[in-house]
Amino acid sequence: MNKRVNQLIIHILGCAVLLAFPLLFTPDISSPFDFINDLGFVRDLLFSVFLILFFYLSYYILVPRLYFNKKYFLFFSIAILSFFLIFFLTFLFQTQNIFHLEEPPPPFHRGLKGFMPGPFGDVFHNSGKFIFQFLIVLVFSLLIKINNQWKQTENEKLDLELSYLRSQINPHFLFNTLNSIYSLAIVRSDNVAPSIVKLSNMMRYVLNESSKDDVSLEKEIEYIQNYIELQQIRFGSFIHVECNISGEKKNKMIAPLIMISFIENAYKHGVNAEGNSSIKINIDISENELFLSVKNNKVFVQRMEEFKSGLGVKNTKNRLQYNSSLKHKLVIDDTEKEYSVSLTLDIK
Repeated sequence: MNKRVNQLIIHILGCAVLLAFPLLFTPDISSPFDFINDLGFVRDLLFSVFLILFFYLSYYILVPRLYFNKKYFLFFSIAILSFFLIFFLTFLFQTQNIFHLEEPPPPFHRGLKGFMPGPFGDVFHNSGKFIFQFLIVLVFSLLIKINNQWKQTENEKLDLELSYLRSQINPHFLFNTLNSIYSLAIVRSDNVAPSIVKLSNMMRYVLNESSKDDVSLEKEIEYIQNYIELQQIRFGSFIHVECNISGEKKNKMIAPLIMISFIENAYKHGVNAEGNSSIKINIDISENELFLSVKNNKVFVQRMEEFKSGLGVKNTKNRLQYNSSLKHKLVIDDTEKEYSVSLTLDIK
């Protein structure tokens, strides 16, 4: 909704600028209302109205149907014909004076070939100005449409990637978690049933909730807590994890699966049964912002080549970068011994 309102405002401002062009070329007038009787002003105003109509013709029809389909000759041919049509209609107004304005056209104007009759000479005298304004409108319609098309392509690409990634929980995490639950079942641990419930809730969240643009912050935090607790069951005491969550998370909304990739990455690069594995996670929630801090010391981890970690840090960075609605500040510090992430994200 906000994007549509912004586009509407931009279009209104653009039309206002075009309609204001005649004021820039109108000579000084003693009375503020005298310009409505000025033939040159009304002529330029009419030309600006034609330019607005041409802009939307180019924006909605010529650029997407011809230029984007590489029909350049036809595109520029229609653009040139449109200019001459607008120029002719302006000339027709100048000669017929359909509004019966009091100010008569000047009797003669010096053109490129001597003196020319007043109406045509006046239009020809302003042809350079008309061509300049027309080219501005044509170029702007091209640039705006190309920019929108590029953004749409990037968003579609990211949506496809995200849809694919959202549809699956990391198979290695799922496999290892099921193995851990199986081990608990053999020794008849009391953690079997809670572990199954946590894993089930995570799968349900990814499949159902994560396809939305915004989700409950409370559910997102619950997903992260379930992930950390299941990892703790899997790795046991040889990994030291500190997780602190502060602030009010109720009645707040957030984009789904933004934080989890950085937490998954900490487990991916910071856990080794033979090393000093340590992970620190802090989530601080304020009224309109969420601050995430994830730190892990680097340990040697032997992984299979095809191993992938959830959404992945790279995909999440692209998602944050190209989605203008995700206002954020991301700082990643990658040193020889430690990897840390600081993310400040706007929440609703």
